[in-house]
Amino acid sequence: MLTLALPLLLASVPCADLEANVQLLEETAKDRPAELAVVVEGIESRAGGLPLRPPGELPAEQLARDVVTRLRAACELQEAATRVQALPPSSDTDRLRAILDRPEFSQARKRNTDLLQRLMRQLDAWLSTFFQSRGAQSFAIATRAVMLGLALAVVLWAALRFRRWRRPTEPQALGSPGAAAPLELDSPGEHLRRAREALASTPREAIRQGLLALLSTLEERQLARPDRVKTNRELAAELPGRGAPAPLVQEVERLVRWYDRTFYSLTPVPPEEAARFIADVERLQASPPPGGVA
Repeated sequence: MLTLALPLLLASVPCADLEANVQLLEETAKDRPAELAVVVEGIESRAGGLPLRPPGELPAEQLARDVVTRLRAACELQEAATRVQALPPSSDTDRLRAILDRPEFSQARKRNTDLLQRLMRQLDAWLSTFFQSRGAQSFAIATRAVMLGLALAVVLWAALRFRRWRRPTEPQALGSPGAAAPLELDSPGEHLRRAREALASTPREAIRQGLLALLSTLEERQLARPDRVKTNRELAAELPGRGAPAPLVQEVERLVRWYDRTFYSLTPVPPEEAARFIADVERLQASPPPGGVA
């Protein structure tokens, strides 16, 4: 029973005030020996009832020395017990368990809490190893070259699209295939009148009306297909097969080439050249039709 109670008694010994109690005992034994018994009882009470007085009647100074000796011995035992409890476990398993039981490692026993982070770290390490190799460097250089080529192709495509958007749409000879509505031609005289009216303000529109007058003239003379799906040059190329004389074919080809070169240019159309084109169309329109053509 005493063995079981000893640790509890040692735990309650006021060792923190050891030196103060020793000084109190020595001063009381020297100056007030009659009060020594009361002081010893108080220290025993604070020590949880630990007996500090030896049996028998002793002088005050001897009693104080014995009580101090026993009090120091009790504190030494208490300190030794504390050191034993603070020693790390003997085996590796116990030592690891003691470490993991500390507050800073309280979350270490939880499984799979950082599975995604560990996978990301492994992937990052693999990619780093891959791109540090010589083959990976070649692959990276090739990839950059391919991406640069694709970027250049996109820029060129955008530039071509922008240029095509800036250029006027090429009119077909007798209408545009796939257009929302076919181009209806008026009489040659009506188109020439519009060309003269637009000559001073918009020369480009004036030569367009002149071309439409030329096409209307060919259609009236049955030298142009009425389905209106051919381009200007294709229509001029078909004129010999439809019985047009060589001078007329040459003149139409010359006017069509000049029109395509001038109308599709980004530079403004000179009014004097537009007037000359309209005059040539008027002369062709006023010339008599070839023999045998109604």
